[in-house]
Amino acid sequence: MKRNDLRNIAIIAHVDHGKTTLVDEMLKQGGIYRENQVTEERVMDSNAIERERGITILAKNTAVHYKDVKINIVDTPGHADFGGEVERVLKMVNGVLLLVDAAEGPMPQTRFVLERALALKHRVIVVINKIDKPDARIEEVEEEVLELLLDLNATDEQLDSPMIFCSGREGTASLSPFEKGTDLRPLFDTILDYIPAPEGDENGELQLLVSSVDYNDYVGRIGIGRIERGTIRVNQDAMISNFHAGFTPKKTRIVSLSQIDGLSRVPVTEAKMGDIICFSGAEDINIGDTITSVTCVEPLEFVKVSEPTMEMTFSVNDSPLAGREGKFVTSRHLRERLYRETLKDVSIRISDGDTTDSFKVAGRGEMHLSILIETMRREGYELSCSTPRVLFQEIDGVRCEPVERVTIDCPQEYMGSVMEKLGSRKGELQDMEQHGSRMRLIYLIPSRALFGYRSEFMTDTRGEGIINSIFENYQPFKGEVTTRFTGSLVASEAGVATSYGLFNAQDRGALFIGVQTEVYEGMIVGENPKAGDITLNVCKEKHLTAIRSKGADEALTLTPPKILSLEQAIEFIADDELIEVTPKNIRLRKRILNTESRLKAESKLKKTGGN
Repeated sequence: MKRNDLRNIAIIAHVDHGKTTLVDEMLKQGGIYRENQVTEERVMDSNAIERERGITILAKNTAVHYKDVKINIVDTPGHADFGGEVERVLKMVNGVLLLVDAAEGPMPQTRFVLERALALKHRVIVVINKIDKPDARIEEVEEEVLELLLDLNATDEQLDSPMIFCSGREGTASLSPFEKGTDLRPLFDTILDYIPAPEGDENGELQLLVSSVDYNDYVGRIGIGRIERGTIRVNQDAMISNFHAGFTPKKTRIVSLSQIDGLSRVPVTEAKMGDIICFSGAEDINIGDTITSVTCVEPLEFVKVSEPTMEMTFSVNDSPLAGREGKFVTSRHLRERLYRETLKDVSIRISDGDTTDSFKVAGRGEMHLSILIETMRREGYELSCSTPRVLFQEIDGVRCEPVERVTIDCPQEYMGSVMEKLGSRKGELQDMEQHGSRMRLIYLIPSRALFGYRSEFMTDTRGEGIINSIFENYQPFKGEVTTRFTGSLVASEAGVATSYGLFNAQDRGALFIGVQTEVYEGMIVGENPKAGDITLNVCKEKHLTAIRSKGADEALTLTPPKILSLEQAIEFIADDELIEVTPKNIRLRKRILNTESRLKAESKLKKTGGN
């Protein structure tokens, strides 16, 4: 049976190619809002961090109606670190809209998400977006998309994918690159004509694959997924099963059902094959589980999500200022929160650390882990984090490390310094092409060699460069790479930073703190431009004499401090340093706070050759 009144699609693209903005216009033209209703920009980015950073982090569902057909739309993240979100939701849909920027063309994440969609035999509608940009190169981008499809071994049908030319911000679409269009009807019509309607047996035994899990304080865990077969009803008894061997099916009851319509969830009493629904009642539900009827337990296979490539150690904050700002500060709180994260994020892995109050958290990249840290600190957690490290694998007896494909877009005049820096970090140039006055460089480079490079890259290109990376594969270990060429300025005494102490310290390097900041021994207060650490006292008071008055301090000119964001802090710290994260502050510190003990440990390390 076919559900001709329904289509399920996902919108996939590289970061900043306009997915969420296009969904805004689809909602407006799909009749979701009243005529006089005030609307927000990027309404699907409901999370506070998403709105602040202007990126999508979590995949979200919405639905519009067009010509008596309900179109379920899944908006997905474009950043490579959240690729796990894309992989899991592709099982919910029958086709994808592949958005490509008319100026940038296919980028690393475009390749990654398209490869996943082609592997699932999904039909693809190519949408060339932002055609109204002054630097749009529509014909070249068309060719690049076709080359990408050929490169990824697309079938003949997928190679004949229709192309739509859009301006997501203007809310227009057309079938020709030479026409602007007046609304999104050509896009909606192509979705109805080209994306297949869901097929299956409405009267068969229930089969529902859970692709997402939500949580509500009133009803507990909410499973979200598409019904592959049969019908589901409120108060129905069902079984939770899983395709993996060794999983014992569990009986449950469906307490409530709702379907997504526009931006809200509408309660329903039953739903049929092809519907994407939200259900509660199954407290033990996880992503990848299958809800089946009691009489026919046949679990569905879930997509294999790519493994993490990077790890950080999260531990209890044990600094002298610990426990002042956080609500959740113990290892029990930390453990519960981290293991709860694995229930909704399929690409994160948690394991116990070397001590009872530390945990190893593995993810897709620095941003993936920094978003988790930022979310936790906003929830009231206090913790300390180590420097990130890559996860090595042994393949055929050879030690291998993750390698990234890095795409760099920068003005021509900065190309020399970029190539020099990447060459010193074991980068291998794969391709180079010119787009107007800008150059596009594609490198293969070890993941660990990128630590700390992004902020350096922005400085080298005067903020005009764009850098994107995505995991390529595992390759034999490339040898040692030096990623940090500077040292730290470390406080030698506890107290409050004074203008006199900071004035004397600022000649040594860039400071991270201002006057009246509380510091402790072993806290990092600045960056030494040369290698090696310098210990100094930023709490030093100016002694009064008969000649000078204490008021003379007011004449001291201090350079404004460099306040590090969480990502910058993660890039900056060395192996013997930690980030102290609290709801109100981000501080950097040495693992060993006492100056004497730290120097002894460093001296012992040098004698043993770093082992």
